[in-house]
Amino acid sequence: MKKIILITALTLLGSNVYADELTTYQDEARAVSMPFLKKLGAANQKAVSEGGHESAIGVCKDIAPALSGEASRQTGWKLTRVSLKVRNPLLGTADAWEQKKLQEFAERVAKGEKPETMEAAEIVQEPAGKSFRYMKAIALQPGCVACHGSDIPADVQARLKADYPHDMATGYSPGQIRGAVSIKRPL
Repeated sequence: MKKIILITALTLLGSNVYADELTTYQDEARAVSMPFLKKLGAANQKAVSEGGHESAIGVCKDIAPALSGEASRQTGWKLTRVSLKVRNPLLGTADAWEQKKLQEFAERVAKGEKPETMEAAEIVQEPAGKSFRYMKAIALQPGCVACHGSDIPADVQARLKADYPHDMATGYSPGQIRGAVSIKRPL
């Protein structure tokens, strides 16, 4: 009986340690992802105000990868943006874990949950070892429909076709999940 109680106590203690560890990692991931999203949003707004929606394409094409690369180098984690409908397959293709979480985000939005609050965090065992995985949903904002909506202006369509010949990231409406910021942190 004492052995069962000890095992149960250790199991409960282990789950509390795991929960504390997960919470700490999640807080750290938020501290990296939120400034990234704010910088990206500010750069996008500046580009639109200075050169119209066509110039915002350069923000997603050039500035976003530079910002995610900078954050990745500073932290040693992999920070990227992913989607189920990618614009750039080399940078935005979701892996199996990310695909599952993006599907879950879409289901949660369909049930009425606000996408701005959606995130997922988990410690997973992968072939390369244990990793902390984090995703923060990116909801399509009203200003983003000029590049990601159903009725894209001709000049923007031409630029998208030139820059992204395999683009699938269109047809969205404001409030839908466009993708997510994803962080993978080896443990």
